[in-house]
Amino acid sequence: MSLRDGRDDAGAGTGDGPRSEAAAERVAAADTVSPADSLLADARAWLEQDPDDATRAELSVLLAEVAAGDPDAVSELAARFGSRLTFGTAGLRGELGAGPNRMNRVLVAQAAAGLAAFLTSREAEPSILIGYDARTNSDVFARDTAELMAGAGVRAVLLPRALPTPVLAFGVRHLGASAGVMVTASHNPPRDNGYKVYLGGVDDGAQIVSPTDAEIQSEILRVAGGDTRDLPRSDGYEVAGDEVVDEYIRRTAALSPAPTVPLTVVYTALHGVGWQTARRVFTAAGFGEPIVVAQQIEPDAAFPTVSFPNPEEPGALDLSFATAAEAGAELILANDPDADRLAVAVPDVAGRWRRLSGNEVGLLLGWRAAERATAAGPDGAGTLACSLVSSPVLGRIAEAHGLGFAETLTGFKWISRAPSLRFGFEEALGYLVDPEKVRDKDGISAAVDLLALAAELKAAGRSVDDRLREAAERFGAYASSQVSLRVSDLAEIPRLMTKLRSAVPDAIGGVPVVRVDDFTDGFDHFPASDLLRFWLDGGSRVILRPSGTEPKLKAYIDAASTDGTAEERMSAAAATVDALERGVRELLA
Repeated sequence: MSLRDGRDDAGAGTGDGPRSEAAAERVAAADTVSPADSLLADARAWLEQDPDDATRAELSVLLAEVAAGDPDAVSELAARFGSRLTFGTAGLRGELGAGPNRMNRVLVAQAAAGLAAFLTSREAEPSILIGYDARTNSDVFARDTAELMAGAGVRAVLLPRALPTPVLAFGVRHLGASAGVMVTASHNPPRDNGYKVYLGGVDDGAQIVSPTDAEIQSEILRVAGGDTRDLPRSDGYEVAGDEVVDEYIRRTAALSPAPTVPLTVVYTALHGVGWQTARRVFTAAGFGEPIVVAQQIEPDAAFPTVSFPNPEEPGALDLSFATAAEAGAELILANDPDADRLAVAVPDVAGRWRRLSGNEVGLLLGWRAAERATAAGPDGAGTLACSLVSSPVLGRIAEAHGLGFAETLTGFKWISRAPSLRFGFEEALGYLVDPEKVRDKDGISAAVDLLALAAELKAAGRSVDDRLREAAERFGAYASSQVSLRVSDLAEIPRLMTKLRSAVPDAIGGVPVVRVDDFTDGFDHFPASDLLRFWLDGGSRVILRPSGTEPKLKAYIDAASTDGTAEERMSAAAATVDALERGVRELLA
């Protein structure tokens, strides 16, 4: 099956009509009313076109409370209708609810129609693959998208059920689609959902980047000036069979040789959609089925056992630790809810469990990729890539193996575009071990590669920690940490960044600051970004940036040591990071 082969007849409709004219009249009249009245008018117009009973009821109650003079309701109305979600990290992401600043069926309809207009302006016969996870309304948003794409003349294919994000990203390339949409909020809070966009063709199945995001946003805003009930829909979309899933599983299972020794492994899907696909991959690769965290293995949009479905968050892996201790396991693997990220935990000598950092897993998998490239001889030339907030150790590994190294802005929309890419990672548990198959982070492929490494180490009488010590001996010891400041008022983040730009600290944690790189207007080969990088005495660094998906200001701390034994190097690097972390917390207090 190829999405370049034929398409169904599109539905009829132009989007013009009495409701579109009424919407235009509302826009024309907007300048003559007060801001409060304008918000009310927008909310009432939204209510009229909302097809969702739940959000209609929610907005009706809110409007009644506003009419009664409830100040909290007035503030809530402003929060929902005073702005709108815009394309950020590869698409839309936000809390479920009524209004343009929330995720809902009206906003998704506007986004789908805007994306369709963008695609039809670029190609005579565009196609799109649509996937979804198991979050609240993911399937509804995906079907709405399929109907609107088909209605706009785009050949639309819907994946057959809730599946991991990497399957959708693979499918866009495998089927030669013009674009892909994945309805997911990945590891965000339970009440969030999102709309992630990929492009085929010259973009090779990667997530959208600037200026494409702005071009799509412009089309969405044009659609938002009308009424979504006027948008043409069609049920002439296709539902894919299992061919895409089967091929993803076959190619992922073939990544690494079958293990020569058995491993006792615990796996959790964190209430997401990873398990059914991961189980088939693990079995096909020869690892057998892992022991599962039963309470978290099936999809559940309420995420009942975790306060935050992100394997990086404290407590998220507690049930995995308990299951592993009971089973006498040797390794824990955890996918986030859409399975594009991977967390790994190993036992220490006392039997306690330690989650490896994203930088540690990136080191292990990046080194493995570099060794494969070296073994391939001239055919193995290529590039290792990571985001600039990830550990510098990958650059050292690339240098030692004669490979290219690329440092990018945060996000796989940038990492996946590195030239001649062989491996990419970001510290937020994202790894791309098979760029020929998928151009996005893939937590299932990464799990297979990590399983193979652990099995090889066990066969040689060694452990994952032994491998990390070997890395410290060969490349130097690299330590890292993160500090996240979560805010309730988003305006606090730009205030803090402005303060740090205007009053640069002389030292952080007692370590002198020797240089500051401000990315506001771009820096070196990087485009403009709200990011500050502090270089400190001894070569350590602190990077500050707002999160692209959460209301957080994030600080990334890195230090290295090449003096002494592996243990002495690791201790020295960790001590520097500890001092810098204390300093960053004081700086952001």
